[in-house]
Amino acid sequence: MSSNIQWHHAVVTRPLRERLNNHKSFILWFTGLSGAGKSTLAHRVEELLFERGCRTYVFDGDNVRHGLCSDLGFSIEDRHENIRRIGEMSKLFVEAGVIALTAFISPLRADRDMVRGLAQAGDFIEVYCNAPLEVCEGRDVKGLYKKARQGVIPEFTGISSPYEAPENPEITVHTGRDGLEACALQVVRFLEERGQIQTIT
Repeated sequence: MSSNIQWHHAVVTRPLRERLNNHKSFILWFTGLSGAGKSTLAHRVEELLFERGCRTYVFDGDNVRHGLCSDLGFSIEDRHENIRRIGEMSKLFVEAGVIALTAFISPLRADRDMVRGLAQAGDFIEVYCNAPLEVCEGRDVKGLYKKARQGVIPEFTGISSPYEAPENPEITVHTGRDGLEACALQVVRFLEERGQIQTIT
């Protein structure tokens, strides 16, 4: 980083934005294997929060790779850079008073911990979408597991590349066992109990 740049502190601060929005801003980081239901769950949680008047945005893994991270592949190094960029973008959204929901495999604990380290204490909520490999592979909505088994897709998480499950996530949802609505309500109830989405006065 150049020594000639400095962080500009905005007059309209995060607390002011949160007060305007009537809720806190934070990162909901959905992680899990391909096919575990991360994107589906993130978007359903967003719907429920939106219905409550919350300002939200979902960063979806595929969508981000169409633009912001279109220059990256799927090597360990590129995956790390992918997560770094999303972490920095999510941090900016939190400063804007927005609830940032991210749906990424993010297979390595070190990368997820790196994003947690970017956020203030309590701003990073890790949601582990726990679904066994056989369930995810059985769904195989995009046909990716089949291609990975055939060797068409190298470095595929869960097959030829590792997935390190969270050791102490804030929330574990059993997306391989429970229905979408039950999982979404579990996340929202956690946010309510923690006071993340209570009205700010």
